[in-house]
Amino acid sequence: MFTPKILKLWTALLLILGLTATSQAALIDRGSGLIYDTDFDITWLQDANYAKTSGYDADGAMNWSGAMTWADGLVYGGYNDWRLPTSLNQNGSGPCGPGYDCTGSEMGHLYYTELGNPAGGPLTNTGPFTNLQPYYWSGTDFSSGYAWAFYLSGGLQTGGPKGDGFYAWAVRPGDSAAVPEPGTLLLLGSGLAGMAAWRKRTGKR
Repeated sequence: MFTPKILKLWTALLLILGLTATSQAALIDRGSGLIYDTDFDITWLQDANYAKTSGYDADGAMNWSGAMTWADGLVYGGYNDWRLPTSLNQNGSGPCGPGYDCTGSEMGHLYYTELGNPAGGPLTNTGPFTNLQPYYWSGTDFSSGYAWAFYLSGGLQTGGPKGDGFYAWAVRPGDSAAVPEPGTLLLLGSGLAGMAAWRKRTGKR
């Protein structure tokens, strides 16, 4: 089990070794398929159709219940608190819509604010993400037969029948860095210790 102290050490090691990637607007590539949104303090999977890539589903399109189950059971980067994005506004109000320009929800904020795509589409800027699909489930219930969804093809936030096959994109709260295997931590720690010893012997600071 990795404690917060160990995770902070891992992040520091990544910084020292120059393994952190560049940022785009408020999106920061943390490496290992993790993209951090500093505005909403959430981490997205870089692969927007990981359900297919991982072999969980043949094409990644699932009904709402299936998508919720996939996200809830996902373990990635050492984290197990993944979920579907919420359609509620950042302050907990809403959801906005059905309609366009819903910038307060997690997918709406990503589409409009972070990536700068226009209402009605097309999706011209995909940022650091891969395998983006035209429409995604959110984790927000709409009614007995519908759930909120977001059409990434044009920026529309609306409801979709829960039995339809929409795609699933996982997100988790907070900043994230991939949790290393114990052996990796040991290797990095040994390397840094070796560097410190070499500097001491040579008198370099």
